[in-house]
Amino acid sequence: MPNRIRGEVELIAGGRSYRLLLTLGALADIEDGLGLADLASVGARLKTVRAGDIAIVAAALLRGGGHDVTPGDVLRLPCELAALVAAVGACFTAAGLESAASDAARENAATEHAGPFAGTHGWRSG
Repeated sequence: MPNRIRGEVELIAGGRSYRLLLTLGALADIEDGLGLADLASVGARLKTVRAGDIAIVAAALLRGGGHDVTPGDVLRLPCELAALVAAVGACFTAAGLESAASDAARENAATEHAGPFAGTHGWRSG
């Protein structure tokens, strides 16, 4: 069970519970994995998200939550894309960095009614 006070978010995949947590290490992994100069660039990059981008971000958050996973492992998780995207978005929100993952979503929502990643239909935090 995730500790919401710490900002942990739960993802259920294949009947198993996974914990996601946005740590300083996860932020560094996200910047490096996406080839970004800084955290401010994350929102812009996620405007045109690719499956590999979701996998990089989710893997970093899962490692922050204590799981030893790679982006390739994330691509093989038995869960719906919407559930994964919701958990990632909720993790940024729980850490108080909602804008890093969802500024792009709000801009897209104004024109496409999208969620935090292009092509999604929104998400619920927590």
